[in-house]
Amino acid sequence: KAGPPALPVLGLLVSGESRCPVDAAIDQEIQRGTISLILEAFNGLRLDCQSVTSRGDLATCPAVSPVTGCACGYGCGSWDVRAETTCHCQCQGMDWTTA
Repeated sequence: KAGPPALPVLGLLVSGESRCPVDAAIDQEIQRGTISLILEAFNGLRLDCQSVTSRGDLATCPAVSPVTGCACGYGCGSWDVRAETTCHCQCQGMDWTTA
């Protein structure tokens, strides 16, 4: 004789039931610990931003300062970063470049 249909059991497996409270509590503690470690790592860091503007299509930051963005004259929006410290504006005839 055949047993009861398997559909109710299948429904329990795919019903989207949330995780058990223990798993949720563990995940919450991991998240708290991770956030705490991240904040501790950033505590005391100093961000020193500066702009360097040059004539032409290149602007180079001091060796210890990586480029975070570039701006180009004549509304040029095409640029790339070279060797982590230099902005290169790719449009012809640039009058200025800022890193």
